[in-house]
Amino acid sequence: MKRINIDMDEIRAFILLSESGSFRATADKLGLSGSALSRQISRLEQRTGTRLFDRDTRNVALTQQGSVFRHLAERMLGTAENALSEFDSYLAARRGRLTIAGLPSVTAGLLPPLISSFMDAHPDIDVQINDVLSDGVIREVEMGQADLGFTAGVVQATDNLSFQKLLTDRFIAVGAPGGILDEKRPYTWEELIAEPIVAMASGTSVRTLIDAACAQNNIPFRPRFEVSHLATAGAFVSQGLGVTALPALTLPVLGREPLIFRPLEKPELLRHIGLIWRSGRTLSPAAMAFLELVRRSDLKSQIPDDYDW
Repeated sequence: MKRINIDMDEIRAFILLSESGSFRATADKLGLSGSALSRQISRLEQRTGTRLFDRDTRNVALTQQGSVFRHLAERMLGTAENALSEFDSYLAARRGRLTIAGLPSVTAGLLPPLISSFMDAHPDIDVQINDVLSDGVIREVEMGQADLGFTAGVVQATDNLSFQKLLTDRFIAVGAPGGILDEKRPYTWEELIAEPIVAMASGTSVRTLIDAACAQNNIPFRPRFEVSHLATAGAFVSQGLGVTALPALTLPVLGREPLIFRPLEKPELLRHIGLIWRSGRTLSPAAMAFLELVRRSDLKSQIPDDYDW
């Protein structure tokens, strides 16, 4: 079967001519000369292999084949215009998809207000959040499975990754009411580890930072309990099973049970939160719009700084 190569300018000219029945009126509307319009129609007839108009010096009328083709041409033009409109919406970040990878302790504490602001401005963008561990964040961004990634710790910028530091999150002591943290003051790590410790499991970014800090300061860190989820740590502590040390940004994840939060020092342990994306690759309009939103936002205000002490 012969394949017809369609030129959309010729299709538009054909539809306008079929509506007006006048070469002059159609040429004026398109900003073309009469001869240029005539050549467009002749090329379209050559492409379709049939005569689309009967015409003389005064009149232009669709042939039977032309009438059938007009219905198809209107469908083709409508489909093309809808596709271009959809693409314009994509470029303007009005439509599309945004995928963000991040540590659960970061995405739960940092993302909700950011996503809320983003959706207010871009209500038709679909957003997917992938909660993964630190290595998983880097891997998903490098492999293109996520547009952007929120990390804990400084990631060295490479040929594959770009990194932007966003804020610093400090560790705090967390306990149950009526326990050792009742006194409103800063506590030391020595005081904390004298109690049963509820710790995040090995391999998590929180545990990696604690292990490194304790080793560097010759502080023996031997948890009584190890858990994989922050909500579980909060539940254990609220039951009086022990105390824990967590970054302040994790507080929204700990659950609704009553807890006490105190400054933790000697050493003061900090966690750096950053954003990564693939170097040398053009971000999608949705991802670029979200990145610009993050850069404009006052992220530090989202970290609790009083802890009720």
